[in-house]
Amino acid sequence: MDKKAYLEQIDRVNREGRYKPDWDSLATHPVPAWYGEKRLGIFLHWGPFSVPAYHDWYARNMYMKGSPEYEHHLKHWGAHKDFGYKDFIPMLTMEKFNPAEWVKAFVDAGAEYIVPVAEHHDGYQMYRSELSHWNAVETGPHRDMLGDLLLEAERAGMTLGASSHRVEHWWFMNHGREIDSDVKEPLVQGDLYWPAMPEPDHQDLFSTPAPSDEYMTDWLLRCCELVDRYHPRIVYFDWWIQHSAVKPYLKRFAAYYYNRAEEWGGCVINYKHDAFPFGCAVPDIERGQFAQAKPFLWQSDTSTMRGSWCYSDDPERAKFKSVQDILWDLIDVVSKNGRMLLNLGPKPDGTLAEKDLEILRGIGAWMRVNDEAIHGTGVWRVSEEGPTEVVEGQFADTQSRHFTSEDFRFTCRGSRIYAIAMACPEDGVLRIRSMAEADASHKPLFHGIIRDVQVLGHEGETTWSRDGEALQVNLGSVRSDLPLVVRVTVD
Repeated sequence: MDKKAYLEQIDRVNREGRYKPDWDSLATHPVPAWYGEKRLGIFLHWGPFSVPAYHDWYARNMYMKGSPEYEHHLKHWGAHKDFGYKDFIPMLTMEKFNPAEWVKAFVDAGAEYIVPVAEHHDGYQMYRSELSHWNAVETGPHRDMLGDLLLEAERAGMTLGASSHRVEHWWFMNHGREIDSDVKEPLVQGDLYWPAMPEPDHQDLFSTPAPSDEYMTDWLLRCCELVDRYHPRIVYFDWWIQHSAVKPYLKRFAAYYYNRAEEWGGCVINYKHDAFPFGCAVPDIERGQFAQAKPFLWQSDTSTMRGSWCYSDDPERAKFKSVQDILWDLIDVVSKNGRMLLNLGPKPDGTLAEKDLEILRGIGAWMRVNDEAIHGTGVWRVSEEGPTEVVEGQFADTQSRHFTSEDFRFTCRGSRIYAIAMACPEDGVLRIRSMAEADASHKPLFHGIIRDVQVLGHEGETTWSRDGEALQVNLGSVRSDLPLVVRVTVD
């Protein structure tokens, strides 16, 4: 790659384009209408870290003397100077990778967009790149994993995305310098382990040594290469892009991406914390959500496993959520104007874990009946009712929510309001208090004419009544361990 010419292209596009590399200009970029329609996406953490099958920060922690990963590595793989992280790469064969089968499983689950990790903190690129030889085309699978998957997803009508966690690589491999390992000088640009700088306090936005111009220029080029090669409509960034030294490059990238995507019908950037000023991109909450509905679009990203983002066979980390738990989170997020990016961890042989497939099948079975209450819906005048409170913020999904039969979430579209019962009542009667009958003078939450009430997926007429306490829906013999959707048609 002619890096100088590429940088000149980036700056030229930003000079001539609608969006400039400053926050005031970037704040004028609208969130495309299509993004508001999509409520379930697929996230994928894959890479050399899938081989030791522990968790996705293995590349860092395996070099931290005294850590569980350090001891695990010595026990299973030997001394770090003889077998380092780079030696997992030839074992990432992905020989059974069938992107068509993967995409079918995603689409059958009701997912409408896909955001594979293009490069994780470990610095290994799962795509074709001209900036480093440490990529999946030249090593490991010897295949453009990202490109082949996105091509198949595009054929299936999914919206394409890509995720970059590259910025954390500035410090990610540093602990390898503290022990006798394969992380050795000289480390030069393009090397897998470069630059392996001292690790800061993760919350310090002004830590030193700050990412250098050389490093951040490389970061900018990698991000723009992803955009130009694969045309993702969604770019997801992990958290460390909020560092003060990153901001000038982040603005240059965002302007370039927004300008380029004008040709494709718009794009979205997902960010964490306050890496972007509010309104310049779409906020994301890792493993969590908001407690109340928001007037802006947002995203929650979470994983099928509670203890890992990548494929893991460690019993303490490979603890899968139930389909019920995932649907509860999805419904709660959607009712509050969010969307869910659900992560899976593929195996290093290119297959999806059977438990992930089982979860996808369970979600798909529910979505085939209840999809109309999820995709393309908006927030209702209230988003929820019931006693179960959702803790706001990140990393709040370590335990099940344990919703009750008094808990409901609401969405709507046109003349239809969807009251989603999070659990079945023992007596078979749903009592939806937010839709009680009341006189308009009493300023009720809902004072509309109900024409029809139907429990989705169940044939026959639904028996219902309405009084000053609640809209009461008789389920008859209908029972389910999963949420039930009541479609209320109004006039």
